[in-house]
Amino acid sequence: MQAFAPGSVAVMFRSKRNEADAEGYAKAAAEMVQAAERFPGYLGIWSARGLDGVGITISYWESEDAARAWKQNSTHAAIREQGRARWYDWYELVVAEVTRGYEWKKPGSDEV
Repeated sequence: MQAFAPGSVAVMFRSKRNEADAEGYAKAAAEMVQAAERFPGYLGIWSARGLDGVGITISYWESEDAARAWKQNSTHAAIREQGRARWYDWYELVVAEVTRGYEWKKPGSDEV
C-alpha cells in the first residue's frame, strides 16, 4: 500500500470490458503498465475488475502535467485505440488532485 502526497494526481478509469480477445487484452494491459512504470512522473497504479466486466484502474502521477503527458504518449494512445475498437463497451475517466491520503494495515495481513 502507498499513500500519495497532496498535490499528486489520480486518474480514475472506470470501464466495461466485453468478452472479446481476453489474451490480447491481458497482454496490452501488461504492456500499458510497463510503459507507465517507465514514464516520468509515474507514482503507482491500482486496478480491480468484477465478474460483470466493470472495472476501475487508478493511476497516480506527480502532477497534472505528468498525467497529461502520459495521455499523449504514443504507446498509451495506440493501446487506448485498441481498447476502444476491441475490448471496451464503454469507459469514463476522472482526473483529481490528491488533497490527502493515508493507509492502514492490520498487523500480519497481506498487502493489497
